[in-house]
Amino acid sequence: MNRNLKVLCLDIEGLHGGSSRSLFNSLKNICRENISIEVWCKRGGIVQSFYDEIDITVKVVPDMPKVSSLPKISRNLFVLALFYFRDWPNSKLFRNKLLVEANRFDLIHCNHEGLYWLARWINKHSDVPVTMHIRTRPWPTIFASFQMKIISRYVSGLVFITENERENFIKLGGKDVTYFEIIYNIVPEVKKMPLPIEGILNNNSFKVCTLANYSYLRGIDQLIDVALILKRLDYKEVTFVVAGDLFLSKSLPGKLGDVAKNGGNLEDYADEMGIGEMFLFLGHVAEPERVLSGCHALIRPSRECDPWGRDVLEALSFGLPVIATGEYDRFVEDGVTGFLLEEFDSKQVAKSIIELLKNKKLSKRMGEQAKKRVKKICHGPDRAQELLDFWQNVANSS
Repeated sequence: MNRNLKVLCLDIEGLHGGSSRSLFNSLKNICRENISIEVWCKRGGIVQSFYDEIDITVKVVPDMPKVSSLPKISRNLFVLALFYFRDWPNSKLFRNKLLVEANRFDLIHCNHEGLYWLARWINKHSDVPVTMHIRTRPWPTIFASFQMKIISRYVSGLVFITENERENFIKLGGKDVTYFEIIYNIVPEVKKMPLPIEGILNNNSFKVCTLANYSYLRGIDQLIDVALILKRLDYKEVTFVVAGDLFLSKSLPGKLGDVAKNGGNLEDYADEMGIGEMFLFLGHVAEPERVLSGCHALIRPSRECDPWGRDVLEALSFGLPVIATGEYDRFVEDGVTGFLLEEFDSKQVAKSIIELLKNKKLSKRMGEQAKKRVKKICHGPDRAQELLDFWQNVANSS
């Protein structure tokens, strides 16, 4: 018989991103008859009210130290230096508090692999077992390999959100831990469509959205090329709705870097390319559901070819066809729930958008299949029970 379990979840975001929203949905669906849960998150805001609604204690701890590997060696060196000389020393009070509080819990769950160094520290200073969610596929660098090896050595159990993260973990040098599970993210069933946010509501064009803060790997800038093609073909009734931060780094290649050096962002880049009128830039959106409810399709223009992010799952749950790149078709199946391209090709993406725009029956059929697919795979109670069983197994073995 399972004992009453006390779990502390460490969250690096606080409902400001996909990993945090995924954690919230898991905890919301867990049967709490034999478990008590507390959440500590790095960022405050709307997170408190969300967790209040499901009666889970949440604490905001801004000094929680996180660090992730990046594609470029120079950026990795810079980020690691900041972490080692600034973030880690500044987290001393947080770590001392964590050490004092740790004995109240049977297990500590790190909700993102960016907490790997903290997980190592907990392992060295406490007897409480640590588990971790692997939610991304780090770029194959020596830094990512180091990260995965640290995780393998100091974490008692791992949860991967798809088979892809598991395979990538092994490729980067990660070793099998005793306990691991592949648990798909939970996506709530849409029972009532929320009111679209202002700006979308009164826009009668064919709206294709993307939900992501800007980074070069996420590839949102590639939508500029797609918009140029559509404009040239006189499909100016398409609007790209971009929900997420628009900041551009000065280290970006070509025109993007030039715009950034002049203090511009992604919206300025679209204006310079002459297609600003085809974009609606919303900035950070606290309720992405109100974006999805007013759009006709979602596009994931990632340079990493990863068609399975939280944005994809939420779009499918709203009955939106998804255009994405990659080979993994568990969620986006080409011609069934959307269009799956081997790699990002602006002409092919434009062609897919035009097909959805012109063929309403196809778009509707894909949307219906999308809802069925995500309801079956991402069913809340089933996936939450898998996570609870996983935690119980790790805790019982300690």
